Amino acid sequence: MSAVEARPSSRAQHAASFASGLLFALGLALAGMTEPRKVIGFLDVFGRWDPSLMFVMVGGIAVNAAVWLLIKKRPTPVLSAKWLVPTRRDLDARLIVGSALFGLGWGLGGFCPGPGIVSLASGSMGPWVFVLAMLLGMRGVAAWEWSEAARQAGATVTASPSSRPGGA
Repeated sequence: MSAVEARPSSRAQHAASFASGLLFALGLALAGMTEPRKVIGFLDVFGRWDPSLMFVMVGGIAVNAAVWLLIKKRPTPVLSAKWLVPTRRDLDARLIVGSALFGLGWGLGGFCPGPGIVSLASGSMGPWVFVLAMLLGMRGVAAWEWSEAARQAGATVTASPSSRPGGA
């Protein structure tokens, strides 16, 4: 069997992604991490601090580290032709500002994206407001990045006369 034939189908990749997401959602719900009071209680270090979020994070990191030690011995992943491991190590303004906005939204709303999406099933209005704000923020960043790229491209490449409004 050739390497092309050995590659898994897109359907298998989607099924694995869905199963992983479902397992993540069930774990969040089981641990109570879909409740904003858990997040806010974790951040309230000078009040009634709730360390349960810390235990969930440490448990997740431990399982991930153990599995990574096992799977990185394989020459290639099961559902991909090659390992896709990030190599970028720099810190830029985009990363720092994005992290700050994430933390602000996490602290104010009591949700991060995964639990926010899982909490939509609760029927409460809070998760819907959070997810809508998150999606609008993502759309806003995409529009800003697109306009910045267009501005930078315009500074280095002049438009041809036929691309200007009115032609000629």
